[in-house]
This record gives sequence, C-alpha cells and structure tokens, in this order.
Amino acid sequence: MEFLSTRGTAPIATFTEALFRGLAPDGGLYVPRTLPTLSPVELAALAEEAWPDVASSLAAHLLAPSEDRTSLDRSSLDRLVRSALDFPVPLVRIRDRLFVLELFHGPTLAFKDVGARFMARFMGHFRREQDAPLTVLTATSGDTGGAVAQAFLGLPGVRAVVLFPDGKVTPRQERQFSTLGANVRAVAVRGDFDDCQRLAKAAFRDRELREATALTSANSINVGRLLPQSFYYFHAWAQLSRSAGVQATDAQAILFSVPSGNFGNLAAGLMAKAMGLPTSRFLAATNANDGVPEYLRTGRFTPAPSIRTSSTAMDVGDPSNLERILHLYGGDLGRLRGDVRGRSVSDQETLNCIRRVFHETGYVLDPHSAVGFAALEAELVLRPEVTGILLATAHPAKFAEVVEPVLGRSLPIPPELARCLEGERKVIPLDPDSEALRELLLAG
Repeated sequence: MEFLSTRGTAPIATFTEALFRGLAPDGGLYVPRTLPTLSPVELAALAEEAWPDVASSLAAHLLAPSEDRTSLDRSSLDRLVRSALDFPVPLVRIRDRLFVLELFHGPTLAFKDVGARFMARFMGHFRREQDAPLTVLTATSGDTGGAVAQAFLGLPGVRAVVLFPDGKVTPRQERQFSTLGANVRAVAVRGDFDDCQRLAKAAFRDRELREATALTSANSINVGRLLPQSFYYFHAWAQLSRSAGVQATDAQAILFSVPSGNFGNLAAGLMAKAMGLPTSRFLAATNANDGVPEYLRTGRFTPAPSIRTSSTAMDVGDPSNLERILHLYGGDLGRLRGDVRGRSVSDQETLNCIRRVFHETGYVLDPHSAVGFAALEAELVLRPEVTGILLATAHPAKFAEVVEPVLGRSLPIPPELARCLEGERKVIPLDPDSEALRELLLAG
C-alpha cells in the first residue's frame, strides 16, 4: 500500500516511511493512496471470524506482503497483529437496537491500546539495530499517553515522550504514563491539549530536530495508529451479524456512535466504510467542543480554544483528523453529510446519562462513552429502522472522580490501573513554547 499526503506536495510513501515519519514532509497527514474494497464473499468470511482473525485478515488486505526495509510476509504480519491485539473486544447488548462495543479491555483500559500497540509492534519489527535511537513524541488529552507509553515501554532504542496539559487529565490517566520511568518521559505542559498538539506539530515541522532525534509521532496523525482502528468496526458488524442477524447486505442497518475529540476514531470508521463495511451512517458525538458538528450543520469550521468538560479526553478545539476526513471525501461536504451526522452533548446531559443508564440497566459508562450513548439514544428516536453501536472508549474506573459521585458508590479498581497508582510520579514541567520543547528533545 502506498500513502500520500493530505496536502498533496509530499512524495508518495511506503507504509514504513509513513509509519516512521508520522507527519508528511509538507505538514499533511498520510492517507492510503487507494483502499482495497472487500467483496461480498470476503465480507461473508469476516462475519464468521473471531476478533484476532478479523484483524489479521484486514491487515493482510491493507499491507503489502513485503516491504522495502525488511520482510513482512503473511506469517510475520499475523504474528505482529495477534501480539498487539491480544485482548477481547466484546459487543454487549444494552437494550433492543442498542449495543456497546467495549474497546477498553487492553492493558491501559482504553481504545487507544489498539492503535498504540499495533504501531509499536510494527515499528519494532521494521527498526534495525543500526538505526539511530528513535524519539516517539505524542500529545495526549488523556488516554493516548498511557497507551503509547505502555506500548513502547522497554522497547530498545526508542524514547517515548508524552506531552500532556498539566492538571487537565484525570489523576489516574496521568499516572498510567507518569509513573513508568525507564524510556518514557512525561512532560507537563502549562496549557491545554491544543497547546500540546501545537508543540508536537511544530517539532515535526522542524527538519533539523527531526533528523537529530529521529522524531516520529504516536498520535492519531500517524497512519500506523489509524489503520488498525478500522478493524474493530468490521469486528462489531461481524458480532452483530451473528447475534442479531444483521447480514452483509443490510447496508442501511447499523449506526455507529463515535465519541469524538481529535476525530481519529471516526476517520478510521470512514476508511472502513470505504473498504466495504456494511453500515448506514456514523454519529460524531462531541461534548461542548462542537466545532465539527457545527461544521456539518453550517459548512463553516472555526478552530477555537478548547472548553473544559467532564469528558476531558475529548476537549479538543482544533481536531487534526478533520483534515484527513475531508481528504477522504475529496472536500465534498454534501457526500460527508450523507455518511456522518454530528451531535453535541452537554456536561449535564453526560452526567444524567451515566446515572440513568446505570439505574435502568446496571451498566456503567465512562464520561466519554456517555457522550456517545446520549447522542445515540437521541438519534435512534429519529431512526427507528437502525441498530446503534456505541464505541465505548474507556473503563469508567479511569474517571472515578466523575462517575462515582454520580452513582453514589465507589468503583472497583482494575489490577492494570491499581499497579500504576502505586508508582512514583515522574514529570518534567514545560512552558507551551516550541523552543523549550526543542531543547528538551535535544537534551535526550
């Protein structure tokens, strides 16, 4: 598979080149030059497969059997995919026509584990011993930091640097990357997530810095993180096909609700649709940071400072992946509107949803998943012919300070999270200044 830049002036890249560069040389995001389209026979076969098999089959469709740097035969690809995605992704029925795809059963209890572990495994495979030490830089509004840090922890010749807005991620989220030490650096930026993202993009545009530090990105701007996120859309459809009888031909039967902040998860779903995923539409569910729903309504997008909400990982005022989504649709807003509808959910609606769903069903939502759940419920009222699937993005215990007061009870702490809470916090403070980050990265 070949990759081109959303801005159109960078040379065509192979998968490994796009993987290690992160951002294209012209500042754009890499997208597949073409996407394979699955035939009805191939879709029918996927519908019978379990999660690891679905992921491995789709990876084989997307990635060439060999690469320019080293071998990537089907056996190697299968081993890498199964090693990265070795945790369950169950589809849970909540009520008629409403299902939850639980993406939080990985090591950091968040959907970001899918992309981060896939990316780390493939970088480790393609990286050669004689290569210069690699710096993996990521900006996080919450779960990305922990997933990337855990995925790259202990990988020889790799330094993981996590930029996070100081005081604006939950304490439990922060401790998942700030207590690791070793080859992980946690950098507390005195600002918001948009400052972190701005600093990261400035670093990637600095050619001298990139060459000196072998710098690459682990945010969803890196196509290596984005591609595997398309896999679980097919897996959700396959599970629904088996449990609810939705067939491959029922292309108008499924609505995916995607809690959205930087919009990588939605971009992956739209790529899956382009590959033949049988689904009707996608619901871009946001909190008060509603620039994309507003764009879908009016055709005007205005980057804005992020607004602090209870669903902090979605507090993004200028989402990077909107550029990728618009490229996938050739800038055709009308066609995009045909596939995507936007809904914004207030903080009060989010908290009410957590409380109500628990009392009605016993199911506990985290704040981000609650945004998607509330938006999906409202949409299903208007569309009684479809079945809704919510992408549940994180375990509720990661957001105890929000969820527990709403429920009036404490949540059990999963072992994966408890281990992080015991470690010593190691954080480097940083002003939101590009030169300050440059000096930090060059210092090693």
